[in-house]
Amino acid sequence: MDMDTFGKMVARVMERLPAAFEPHLDNVVVDIEDYPDEETLKLAGFTPEEIDEGDTLFGLFEPLDGGHPMAGDSIDMDQVPHRLIIFKGPLEEAFPDPKILNIEIRKTVIHELAHHFGWSDRDLESFDSKDNPFPDDLFEDMS
Repeated sequence: MDMDTFGKMVARVMERLPAAFEPHLDNVVVDIEDYPDEETLKLAGFTPEEIDEGDTLFGLFEPLDGGHPMAGDSIDMDQVPHRLIIFKGPLEEAFPDPKILNIEIRKTVIHELAHHFGWSDRDLESFDSKDNPFPDDLFEDMS
């Protein structure tokens, strides 16, 4: 699938998030990238062995903090954008079936946004372990 089509799928997920999310997304920028680079994987905690074995990320939430060059003393951190990255290549490779890919894109977006709200990977284990944690079929028509 081309990057534009994939980006539209992610945009549709963002548009269809529950209304309660909306006030908390003003400072979140969503980007699509093909694959995470080696530096990103290392920063995410992957060992060189895991990287060599092909372990990767589906998404990444990058909170900007006081250590970021844009975050000087005079900048309100609530106004500095945080970055949500969805990685197209790993998702497509792991989930070649379009219906499952749609579900996994939605799961990845929500998983990464949960980090924005302070949830840890451990907090999200139950959500992540479900094949389809969504009670509706809202995203079945996204392909």
